[in-house]
Amino acid sequence: MTPKPNLDGPDRTTEAVSVLRNNDRGGYTVPSQHLYPFQWNWDSLFAALGWAKFDVARAWTEIETLFEAQWPSGMVPHIVFWSESESYFPGPDVWQINGSTPPTSGISQPPVAATIVRRLAETHGLPPRSLYERIERWHQWWHRARDPEGRGVIAITHPWESGRDNLPDWDLPLSRVTPTLIDGYERRDLDHVNPDMRPHNDDYERYLALVAYGASKGWDDAAIAQESPFWVADPCLTAVLLRAERDLVWLGEAIGADTIETHRRVDRLSEGFEQFWNPAVGAYCSLDLRTGVHADAATSASFLAPYGGINEHSDRLLDELEAWSNACTYLVPSFDPRHPSFEPLRYWRGPVWCMVNYMIATGLAEFGAPDWAERLRSDTSKLITLSGMPESFDPLTGGPVGGEHFTWTAALWLAWARGSNNGQGPKAEPTAR
Repeated sequence: MTPKPNLDGPDRTTEAVSVLRNNDRGGYTVPSQHLYPFQWNWDSLFAALGWAKFDVARAWTEIETLFEAQWPSGMVPHIVFWSESESYFPGPDVWQINGSTPPTSGISQPPVAATIVRRLAETHGLPPRSLYERIERWHQWWHRARDPEGRGVIAITHPWESGRDNLPDWDLPLSRVTPTLIDGYERRDLDHVNPDMRPHNDDYERYLALVAYGASKGWDDAAIAQESPFWVADPCLTAVLLRAERDLVWLGEAIGADTIETHRRVDRLSEGFEQFWNPAVGAYCSLDLRTGVHADAATSASFLAPYGGINEHSDRLLDELEAWSNACTYLVPSFDPRHPSFEPLRYWRGPVWCMVNYMIATGLAEFGAPDWAERLRSDTSKLITLSGMPESFDPLTGGPVGGEHFTWTAALWLAWARGSNNGQGPKAEPTAR
């Protein structure tokens, strides 16, 4: 059944449903038809939230299809190449994953699966135990492969693994990576998007160098953790995983699984998160684990601490959010709009992203800041009403940025932004039992 339209403004619901259906490839949804023609990890998981509004079975299929590509190590890759396409580079031949069926990339993305599965389970019933066990294995992999020292912060080994590819946070760590040109290298993203909205060539060549490095190591987690020139602890990924661990406890207890080890991981991440706090900035900032140096500015991820259940500096973060709101028209830009490196159109150096707004608002609602949570929902609704279903939005003008007819924008309209729970912002979900 098609969802009811949002009666508070122009109806984007029919358009959102059409975006999901047009991007549907049977068992998975591509983020956009030409720019990203395969299955992307966290894109697919957010897509499930949208599918669940009118086709619950299809939502579960989306998640199950992603986990069909899980590696024996437990890693769930950030791209699954279920088909071939000439509109994207780098493809499977560049990633060089030996024995991977289907072909995949060699890195992961922020693990929102447990959180989204919990949300579906609370409304539509528990998933099979096998899915819970697959998510548990993925979480174990994150701790083993991306926090081998047990510090309680999760590292990324490639900017793409953060899901926030060209964030200014990565500029200095990337400067240690020698740009690499790979045979057959041709940027295909610029065929579909204005170059002013995409990473620079120098960045892209360093991204490819890190892919070549991982392939040269056979994607060995231990070798990469010890030797990779790019090894940066990410507050976004860590907060997302911490939230997901709490939700995995809820799922585990609901199906009668042993959650003792999951509780231990929650404790480790909760204790470790303070390492991201940068007193010079007054915000949670990424941490270069090779040098011990924090990034010098707040990002949208700085506001994800409450989403992960971390509230020590929440009042300070609300002050920062207030300052950002005075510097731009729409919240939450991906990077501090007062900083010299802020670019309102260039991918993750400025634009607003719906799924980040959704996560931040969820945390703020639970922390006890419902007005701010509703401000973020309202801003997101206004952006979509104004500009449709692009990849992201200009925080100054509200204009569309990046790819067109984008899956997770459509999904978040259906699941949250249109005001599907009477305009009260995201439903405050209880912490793990």
